[in-house]
Amino acid sequence: MEIQWYPGHMTKAKRQMQEDLKLIDIIIELIDARIPYSGRNPDIRSMGAQKSRLIVLNKADLADEKRNRLWMEYYQQQGAQVLLADSRNRGTLKQIQSLIREACREKIERDRRRGIRNRTIKAMVVGIPNVGKSTFINSMAGRASAKTGNKPGVTKGKQWIHLSKELDLLDTPGILWPRFDDPKAGVRLAFIGSVSDDVVQTEELSLELIRYLTAEYPGMLEARYGVSESEEPVKILENIAVNRKCLSAGNQVSYEKAAAILLDEFRRGALGRVTLEIPEA
Repeated sequence: MEIQWYPGHMTKAKRQMQEDLKLIDIIIELIDARIPYSGRNPDIRSMGAQKSRLIVLNKADLADEKRNRLWMEYYQQQGAQVLLADSRNRGTLKQIQSLIREACREKIERDRRRGIRNRTIKAMVVGIPNVGKSTFINSMAGRASAKTGNKPGVTKGKQWIHLSKELDLLDTPGILWPRFDDPKAGVRLAFIGSVSDDVVQTEELSLELIRYLTAEYPGMLEARYGVSESEEPVKILENIAVNRKCLSAGNQVSYEKAAAILLDEFRRGALGRVTLEIPEA
């Protein structure tokens, strides 16, 4: 299964982000904790290489706890400041200000030597579509400052949000990259909803998800839907359709409706905590 999606507005958004780099002190890069490698845009990774950077593994509450620790260690070993977070829970973001100060420590020290004190740190929040950037900013601000939505493309342009005399955040549109060289990356991005469902064959995508879950998280589908996981993926999807009464005209089983239910419940964590990849040894 090959998936590619790079709408034209992302090219414009990338150019704008590159222009805004001169305005900011630190990049806060949000990555979906369920796909900590495939969900990291290589263009964003290389962008602003000389800037301080904080990696936030967001939606960590939806991801496998053991694999969360592995990925946190993986990025820490690369010298990054890393935070596991659930942007809907302000409690998980309590460390963020101290981590930002630590990541900007050298710049703050340079400012002090020049006699500049208490200058507001300007941070750019970046990531792929639907990673939770706007929810992250709203939780940090304690108010609805940025538009949110459970689909890609809600944030259309940049938005500056003043948090305090110490920190300003720049919200940016989610961007992908022009071509996914690894087909698995495109599929994983589609699993979590970072690729528009309009360009995806959802039934085929759901079969790929069933294959992964039965191999890596056995018992999860059986516990949620009461289906036997010893069947072929298409039969499992059919049984999910029957159990959830997914019918189309003429009382025919609707694989499309069953696929939509499976993908929705996976994306919001109703199946359980899942991470779709592990660090390479």
